[in-house]
Amino acid sequence: MTYIPHSPKERDAMLAAIGVKSLDELFKDIPAKHRFPKLDLPPALTEMEAAAELAELAESNENVRGDLISFLGAGAYNHYIPAVVNHIISRGEFYTAYTPYQPEISQGTLQAAFEYQSLISALTGMDVSNASHYDGATAAAEAVNLAYAQFRGKRKRVVISPTVHPQYRAVIRTYTQGMGLEVAGDNAGADLESGPEALASLIDENTMLVIVQYPDFFGRVYDYSAFIESAHGKGALVCVVANPTALGLFKTPGAMGADIVVGEGQPLGIPMWFGGPWLGFFTTKKSFVHKMAGRLVGETVDNRGQRSYVLTLTSREQHIKRERATSNICTNQGLLALASAVYMSVLGKNGMRQVAELCYHKAHYAAERLSQIEGYGMCFPEPFFHEFVLCCPKPAAEVNAHLLEHGILGGYDLGQDYPALKNHLLIAVTEMNSKEDIDMLVDALSEADHE
Repeated sequence: MTYIPHSPKERDAMLAAIGVKSLDELFKDIPAKHRFPKLDLPPALTEMEAAAELAELAESNENVRGDLISFLGAGAYNHYIPAVVNHIISRGEFYTAYTPYQPEISQGTLQAAFEYQSLISALTGMDVSNASHYDGATAAAEAVNLAYAQFRGKRKRVVISPTVHPQYRAVIRTYTQGMGLEVAGDNAGADLESGPEALASLIDENTMLVIVQYPDFFGRVYDYSAFIESAHGKGALVCVVANPTALGLFKTPGAMGADIVVGEGQPLGIPMWFGGPWLGFFTTKKSFVHKMAGRLVGETVDNRGQRSYVLTLTSREQHIKRERATSNICTNQGLLALASAVYMSVLGKNGMRQVAELCYHKAHYAAERLSQIEGYGMCFPEPFFHEFVLCCPKPAAEVNAHLLEHGILGGYDLGQDYPALKNHLLIAVTEMNSKEDIDMLVDALSEADHE
């Protein structure tokens, strides 16, 4: 916490306490050319004037809550968030809470994390969840750390599907620098047409982990059961990067035999917020719990027999084991984990399924309508959830620029990450897109086609 002195006398006393006589002496180690001779601040404003100026700046941002219709996904989705989510996380008990190291005064925070863990475990079909990570990409990278610890460094190969989110793959490569690992499967010439079977030939006795996405980055849905069984036959672990909304409708990765299930929790009651902060969920089998990074909240009873909650298995963490730790992550996104727990609790099993069904049916209506426009069509024949790849007759950037003129955020330009798909858009449809929104998208693209 930063403390600001209220008077010159108090400031001088603070400087004396650390053994310096002036502010200039305090900053003497900073080269003069990098110091500001003075703060170049504008004239002071009243509170009313400052509020008006900030409001004007904020209004320059367009958003999907009234300004634009969005069909942009690729990992960040515009879902409806019940009002109770923001109400609960805005309570002072949660909003200002920090590290729950003292369970005697942190039972509410600890129970919130425990409920989140329980709900995420049920959603993914896995045995145990940690209290969250920073985002989905971080969680995926931590899966590599778990596998590395499980095999004690004796296996050195990680196989990643090229249809795992490009940003997740980039973070994994950053994480694994200096670990002596071989990352394979997502090279520039990788096969994007085939399903998971294309990865099978890359899995060998040196493979410690295989990472796939469900649905994959292009929105396609595969049953990975046979693939996971085959990978297990080579002794490798399998991590599934999952869309939590899809898990309200489809078979869970746990039921397919996955060893680790990770993903981005943003669809679970968290706004898009111009890119974050978000929430990474991490679940695994009970047999790997001692290798799992981050916090884990457990339920127990106190000396009066009352239900209570504590941080457990903390000996795994960086601040205890130091250089012998599985990971250097020992914190979590507590407030956002609470938001997701409230969201899942309010919707319940039936509500989660209803949201998923709305996404599914609306996306398929959109795909059918868009495929009827001359020059446009579906790129992949596989079943999909609420995202699909649309082939365009012109560069995706041009298509998106035209849509923006009509107040529509178009799909994700796949050419940014996959050069072979430069004229392809990844279209996302959620329960927030009405039939009228989809019809407007179709009309705008039809108009562009005739220009």
